[in-house]
Amino acid sequence: MKVCLVGSSGGHLTHLYMLKKFWQNENHFWVTFPKDDAKSLLKNEKVYSCYYPTNRNLKNLIKNTVLAYKVIKKERPDLIISSGAAVAVPFFYIGKLFGAKVIYIEVFDRMDKPTLTGKLVYPITDKFIVQWDEMKKVYPKAINLGSIF
Repeated sequence: MKVCLVGSSGGHLTHLYMLKKFWQNENHFWVTFPKDDAKSLLKNEKVYSCYYPTNRNLKNLIKNTVLAYKVIKKERPDLIISSGAAVAVPFFYIGKLFGAKVIYIEVFDRMDKPTLTGKLVYPITDKFIVQWDEMKKVYPKAINLGSIF
């Protein structure tokens, strides 16, 4: 199985990295911002740099959509996992077109309101994971696996 881990740097990247027991023995690659924290954390990993800022930035959404098409066409991941943020959206939608399964993990600090990214990818996810029972009211089909911390 080939796994694509996609997310912005900072907390979203930390969330994904904490799933190391899952992805470390799988063929995997990363898509994240080329910032110092990501470069340090992922120095021995295969990484594709995406464009930022992404929040409500149409120009970078278009660039990341083109990047998503190129990366997914080349890598052909079986599974795409993200905990946000906006860079996940084009990778999820393009990934689904190529037959990938997609799993989204809503961030820990959201206890009762959805993130914009969560709202955008919820309709197409194969698994939508939340970390609080209260979030099941927001995302009825979600699975609460508890905290990843």
